[in-house]
Amino acid sequence: MDSALYEARHSFVWNLAADMLPLLNPVAGERILDLGCGTGQLTARIAESGASVVGLDSSPEMIGQARQNYPRLEFRLADAASFRYPGEFDAVFSNEVLHWIRQAEKVIESIASSLRAGGRFVAEFGGKRNVQSFLNASRIALERRGYVFQNPWYFPSIGEYSTLLERNGFEVNSAWHFERPTLLDEGEDAIADWIEMFGGAALAPASKTERAWIVKEIEDILRPQMYNDGRWQLDYVRLRIRATFRPDLRR
Repeated sequence: MDSALYEARHSFVWNLAADMLPLLNPVAGERILDLGCGTGQLTARIAESGASVVGLDSSPEMIGQARQNYPRLEFRLADAASFRYPGEFDAVFSNEVLHWIRQAEKVIESIASSLRAGGRFVAEFGGKRNVQSFLNASRIALERRGYVFQNPWYFPSIGEYSTLLERNGFEVNSAWHFERPTLLDEGEDAIADWIEMFGGAALAPASKTERAWIVKEIEDILRPQMYNDGRWQLDYVRLRIRATFRPDLRR
C-alpha cells in the first residue's frame, strides 16, 4: 500500500476509530497487539495509556512509515493469517483491517494463539453490505467489458463472525453491525484516490490500460447518489466486536 497516500488523504481510517479505545480500555503495564497497525497512529494512542504496545502489519511500506513516525514504539512485519506469539498479549486490537483477509478463521486462530486466557479481542472492520454501492458499480463496469467480477473482501454478518470466534474459544461479549456513511477528503478526485488506495483489488480482473476508464465509469455511476456539495461519501457499514478468549470453551 502507498503509505504516503494513506496518511495524506485517508486519515478518517484512524480518526473515526477513536471511540473504540474506551472499549479496549488499555491499562498501564498490559501487553497489547495492534493488528494491522498501518502507519501507527492508533498504536501510539494506545501506548499513551502506559500499555506496552506492538504494532503488526503485513505491508513493509506501512511498517517502515510507522517506525519513522513513532521510533520509540515496536512494530513487526507479519501476516495476520499466520503470526504466532504464544500467550504474549493481554489484548489484541484491530481497526479496519480484517475485511482484507478472506482467511478469516486463520486470522482468528492467530489471535487466539497470541492471547493469554481471559485476554480480550476488540475489532472493527467492514460488515455485511459495506461499500455496496461501489461493489455494484464495479460489477457493472467490469461486466460491460467482459470481465467476471468477484468481491475481494470479507464482509461478514454478526452471526457469521461470532460463530467463527466461538469455534476458536472466544466468548462474544458485545457485537454491533451499523451503518456509518463516511465522507472522503474534499475534492473531485477523492473517490479516485479512495479506489487507488482501497478499491483496486475489486478491479483486479481488468488490464492496466483499462483501469482509468473503469474508474471513470464507476465515478459516473456513483456520482448521483454519492457526490453532494463537493464531497464524496461512501456507504460504509461497520462490524464491531468485543470478545474474551476462554480456551476452555474451544469447540
